[in-house]
Order: sequence, then structure tokens, then C-alpha cells
Amino acid sequence: MYDESTFLTPRTFEVLLDGAPVQLPETRRSLPAIRTYLETIALENERVLCQFKVNGRSANAANISQSETDQEKSSPTLIEAQTVGLAEMPLRMLETALNETRAARAVTEAAVTQVLINDAPMARELWWELARKMKEPLLTLSLLPESIYQSPAGAASLMQVRKWQLQQLAVIMKEVDEAAWQSETSALSNALENRALPWLDKLHDMILLWRETVLAGLRAKAN
Repeated sequence: MYDESTFLTPRTFEVLLDGAPVQLPETRRSLPAIRTYLETIALENERVLCQFKVNGRSANAANISQSETDQEKSSPTLIEAQTVGLAEMPLRMLETALNETRAARAVTEAAVTQVLINDAPMARELWWELARKMKEPLLTLSLLPESIYQSPAGAASLMQVRKWQLQQLAVIMKEVDEAAWQSETSALSNALENRALPWLDKLHDMILLWRETVLAGLRAKAN
């Protein structure tokens, strides 16, 4: 991970905000200082910083190899930041929830096989880690404003749908957890395949529908 306390050598790197070059004040020499400066510019334009990358990698993630030299870690050549408008925030959150759902599904699909080749205690540990990932999309969706989705007459509201999703997940987690305590790990594998995976698929389809609805609204406003 980049050491954000390291002061950068002037004019050895380029800074882009939404693809446009930014001239930094001489006092902005560390990554936190640069990020704060870019966040301020975004807020002045009624936008929010949503992405901050150093040499193509998120500066928030520990994704820099330990084998890289100190010089490589402390000398970025490109800093990129992306912003989103306030009206676009719901769309961004829906895309985040989609990515979280896809990630949870990929881990669940792998766990269907992994639990079979581990003993029961290890299989339970795999399930408990997976359970945390399954709820992440719902936590993201809980931040969506009610106004983004106008339900058809007689249909459930966004709030009601989110409540149902939480209730469904609670039921599934209870069933899978019970299967995890059986002596045969095949019970946990079957529960993941027959209960968790279908629920994630339905959640994915629902979020896609919401995203298309929000996109249609943004296009209508733009026209």
C-alpha cells in the first residue's frame, strides 16, 4: 500500500480529476493533501469524489505488492480521481450493490465445492465469512433514497421491498447455518447451492431493474 505520509517529489507525477489535468499548489505534497484538495474542488462543483487511484490502483486498498521497492511505492507517476454529481449518487450506489452481489455470488459458488473438501469446523468458518459478504449489497441498498423508485400502483414500495429482502436473507442464513452444524459438509454445500445462490441471483436481477429505472429517469431529465 502507498505510504500516504510520504511527501512526493514535485512534478514527477500527473494529477487528473475526471480526466482533466489539475495544477496542484506547491503545499500539496502528500497523498492525503492531494486527495483533500481534489475533494474540495469536487464539492465546490456540487460533486463528490468517488474514486482515487494511484498508478491505476485504488489508494484505499492494500494492493501494492510487498516485493515492490520503496522507490516505487513512494513515487507515483499518475494520480486519478473521479467524481459523481449528487443526482448520480443513487446510480453509483446501485452499481456498487451490483458489484457486491456479483462478488458474493462468485464466492458462494466457489464455497459450494470448498466446503466439501474441508472438515466441518473449517466449512463453518467459510460459511461465516461468506455470510458477511451476502449482506453487503443490502447494506448499500439501505442507503438509497425512497424517491429513486416510483413503484407502480398497487406494488410494494422500495422500503417494503428492502424489508422483504432483509427478512428473506435472515431465513436463508438461518437455514444455511443449521446445515453448517451437520456432521456431513455436503449438507452445507447443498444449502449454499439451493438457497444462497438462487437468492443472490434474484437480488442481482432486482438491482438491475432498479438501475435501469434510474438510468431511464436520468436520460429523461437530460432530454
